[in-house]
Amino acid sequence: MKLLALFSMSRKKIIILGPTHPYRGGLASYNERLAREFLAEGNAVSMQTFTVQYPNFLFPGKTQYSDSPAPKDLQITRTVNSVNPLNWIKVAKQIRKEKPDILLLRYWLPFMAPSLGTIAKLVKKNGHTKVITIIDNIIPHEKRLGDNLLSQYFVNQCDGFLVMSKSVEQDLKQFNKA
Repeated sequence: MKLLALFSMSRKKIIILGPTHPYRGGLASYNERLAREFLAEGNAVSMQTFTVQYPNFLFPGKTQYSDSPAPKDLQITRTVNSVNPLNWIKVAKQIRKEKPDILLLRYWLPFMAPSLGTIAKLVKKNGHTKVITIIDNIIPHEKRLGDNLLSQYFVNQCDGFLVMSKSVEQDLKQFNKA
């Protein structure tokens, strides 16, 4: 099924999983804006974000958190602990039971591959949910040992991809042979 057709069919139940409030930055803002667009089209949308996005010692800036108030027009739940595998199973079971039509993930760093990939893999076992991923970077700017293995694991769990640039599309081809 073509990706555009998946989104343009009848009203959908969509869960967006990725950075949102209380996290700051472009990814969170983009995800919130996207949720509003899906809502405006008449879809049922909820958002899940992190209880722990990065352990503090891995975060390069001053703070991961926004000081602005939470958006009142969006349903945002903090569920995912990026470093706790037991949490990934719990979150996946909850999403799998909800049976969204689309689980829309945000991928920007191989560090997120174990948590997001495991959640995607387990959610898809419901036989209904399609896992679509917005990819900002599939190959990180600062390369680390294991990045390619982690990204390959993640890509293998997804049904479709939206890339944020032609260069990311080219990078994705080395992981997605379909």
